Amino acid sequence: MGIKIEITQDKLPLKYKKFTLKETKDGLTHSVYLVGNKYVLKIVEANIYKSILSEQNLLKKLEKLCVPKLLDLYEEKDYTMVFYTQMSGQSIFKPTIFHIKQIATFLKEFHSISQNVSSSNEMIYEKKYLENLILQTKEPLFLSYFNTIDCDLKKNGVIHGDLFCDNAKFKDDILSGVFDFIEACEGDFIFELAVVAVSWCYEEDILNEKKVQILLDSYGLDISIKKFKEYMKYALLYYTTTRYLNNRNYNELLKRLKNL
Repeated sequence: MGIKIEITQDKLPLKYKKFTLKETKDGLTHSVYLVGNKYVLKIVEANIYKSILSEQNLLKKLEKLCVPKLLDLYEEKDYTMVFYTQMSGQSIFKPTIFHIKQIATFLKEFHSISQNVSSSNEMIYEKKYLENLILQTKEPLFLSYFNTIDCDLKKNGVIHGDLFCDNAKFKDDILSGVFDFIEACEGDFIFELAVVAVSWCYEEDILNEKKVQILLDSYGLDISIKKFKEYMKYALLYYTTTRYLNNRNYNELLKRLKNL
């Protein structure tokens, strides 16, 4: 859905031209720019108006949580510019127990709302979708993992699905923003927690099971670590596969999958 497009100041809509423009490294598949200190610009594919409306509807329902507002979109021939409010703070790449408790609480509140929300976006985290991606890779190792992972994915409500550390910000160690909901779709809440675990609960390549248990307890999920690890394996396989297909570095995630 995202694309890499270089945007210069002269390409900005008139109302945003007076602001400085700075490209960031956030996101794997799309260009992200800071527009002054108030706005964020994301460059996504053309002709995805339906997905953007779905994201806008979701963000409105989440307005009491620390999420951005979708302000404007401008459709060009080859891409779409989407403007959001800018969230204060910084992403944390070595999360502590304190950070993990906060993201778990956020997800509990988010899911309590999103279980009653529908989405027109494709369910990109379901097993059939992942199986098709794996077949595209032609990697027997990926398929072997897929055939042995034991988790029953349900459709609980809308999930973010990509809540790695770089999609959240903290200010003075307090959660100040969760963003990048453009591919949010209906999916499994335990899978959502597993995505957080594979990003937030590791120290280098070593899983900190204490952090995993705190994540589960703070969310209020009663599941054994052994069973939860199956969902973690699925999350690791999913993002190993998507990064492989997008020519991104997937080795760290694959190593974690092999060691889990």
